[in-house]
Amino acid sequence: MAINLQKGQRVDLTKGNPGLSKIMVGLGWDPVQKSGGGGLLGSLFGGGGGANIDCDASVIMLGENGKLKSNKDVIYFGNLKSSDGSVQHTGDNLTGAGDGDDEQVLIDLSRVPASIHKMVFVVNIYDSVKRKQHFGMIQNAFIRVVNSGSNQELIHYNLTDDYSGKTSLIVGEIYRHGSDWKFAAVGTGTASPGLSDVVRSYS
Repeated sequence: MAINLQKGQRVDLTKGNPGLSKIMVGLGWDPVQKSGGGGLLGSLFGGGGGANIDCDASVIMLGENGKLKSNKDVIYFGNLKSSDGSVQHTGDNLTGAGDGDDEQVLIDLSRVPASIHKMVFVVNIYDSVKRKQHFGMIQNAFIRVVNSGSNQELIHYNLTDDYSGKTSLIVGEIYRHGSDWKFAAVGTGTASPGLSDVVRSYS
């Protein structure tokens, strides 16, 4: 039975799941369906839905001081695997259409280098400024953590705030707590126009 979290909550990940090392972090979202959209104009312009919103999930791997040591520690569609192999992004989803996870990250906690203390999960809108898109146009955003061995969902966090005008979301964090790992539901929106700007805030 998954633990459903509210914003700001923190929960043990490995303490109650002894032996847990391989997890899948799924991130999902849907474009907001525009209402109206029918009639002649609607049929001409495809129901009034604008350009597809291409959201991208990324993982920023941070050291003990909460700082990024190397750009190689940013896992995203342009760098799908950490150099140590502990974190692997399964690839880019361009539309967010359909049910379930839109992007997935596979993590082997036992292989994460001791120098990495926190993994921050970020979702950005690709080319948000040029496309004039923001997270007010996205709904049903969530992050979930699944035990890869048993396929059991351990944690689920739905982002329910109003993120109008925000172009980046710090969705959640997995971090070391002694010898264990914990998960924090963050859910903070920022106006960073792209991933590089979010990354810069950790360097």
